[in-house]
Amino acid sequence: MNIVIVEDDINMRKSLEIALAEFEEFSIKSYKSATEALKKIDDNVDLIITDINMPGIDGIEFVKSCGNKYDFIIITGNATLNRAIEAVRLGVKDFLTKPFDIQTLVQAIKRVKVIRQKSADKTNLKTTQNDFFASSKALDEALKLSLKVAQTDASVMFFGESGVGKELFANYVHKNSKRSSKPFIAINMAAIPANLIESELFGFEKGAFTDANSTKQGLFELANDGTLFLDEIGEMPFEIQAKLLRALQEREITRLGGTKSIKINVRVMSATNADIEKKIKNNDFRSDLYYRLNTVPIQIPPLRQRKDEIFGIAQRVLEDTCKEYGFDKKNLSDEAKKALLDYDYPGNIRELISIVQRACILSDGSTISADDLFLEARKAKDIKDMEKELILEVLSNTNGDVKEAAKILGMSEKKIEEKIKIYTN
Repeated sequence: MNIVIVEDDINMRKSLEIALAEFEEFSIKSYKSATEALKKIDDNVDLIITDINMPGIDGIEFVKSCGNKYDFIIITGNATLNRAIEAVRLGVKDFLTKPFDIQTLVQAIKRVKVIRQKSADKTNLKTTQNDFFASSKALDEALKLSLKVAQTDASVMFFGESGVGKELFANYVHKNSKRSSKPFIAINMAAIPANLIESELFGFEKGAFTDANSTKQGLFELANDGTLFLDEIGEMPFEIQAKLLRALQEREITRLGGTKSIKINVRVMSATNADIEKKIKNNDFRSDLYYRLNTVPIQIPPLRQRKDEIFGIAQRVLEDTCKEYGFDKKNLSDEAKKALLDYDYPGNIRELISIVQRACILSDGSTISADDLFLEARKAKDIKDMEKELILEVLSNTNGDVKEAAKILGMSEKKIEEKIKIYTN
């Protein structure tokens, strides 16, 4: 297993290097900074062990800059809950607080190794089977176009209702492109406060504003040579759109508070469920930016037009849920299958997954009945009732964390707070 250690403390770095070198199955390299590591690490790395607090690029930014290319274990001497949560969200496999004994680290490494071995046989980036739950004629047509456009660097805009899998399609295009070994970074415009979008995209210099205590790279820099996916692009503030257009045209960005132009090589894909042309007419969205982003439009059909996929998705969710909670195998009754097929899924795949997960958890015995799905109750609800239920359910699952709920739902924190006021009055 090829392991890279990134640690600015020379004593810690050397100690870890020497201790892990005792294990014949590990091949170890170490670097004193993330900056140095980014210049030297290659595709043969299996795992990176990195400190968080380091000069220059810190551990979290280091993880972001690598996208999903490597597995990470983070070590730190002064962990905070927020940093730990952020690390987990980025897909970091483990988070160890100093001091720790070497066996604790070795066990963490072996856990990562087991996960990698289990997923190795299932991973094939050039097929749709493992990226998508199931197949249908409508899905296959969208995938065929996505695969074709993946061979180019053209800008792609995905259209479709909420929950149809627009980010999954964008990731599929990236995986099948010449940029597949580079970062894929996604940002949801609706989930980021308007005043933070510019600094998220373009970064900022130290002192650019209050609390800007250090220079931070933006997502364009972190996605360099890879792909940046802008979800819910229709929610981007109008004043930021001109800066995005310039970045796309000039292939360069300037950090907030900075004067130096930074060259970038990023493929930008975007998605929306909004009526962008209506926004253009209302002067809420720039037509020149729209045409720049929409070189190749790909329409992703809603699940009600892809019903061939329903049973495949349901079966996969059942298997995963049973495994996660330690249940014996469960199956859908014929009546349950018919009920799933007859439902229209206004929430698309996201809603189907929620329905099956809930039924699996709450049902008794090995067979899930139509009644366990509660679809008749869903049909009786109007859209507002379903939205209320979904928002309150997500808030419950996130322990009332509005920021986290906003990311899951693809809504702004302000919008969720407004909805909460309406639903609780």
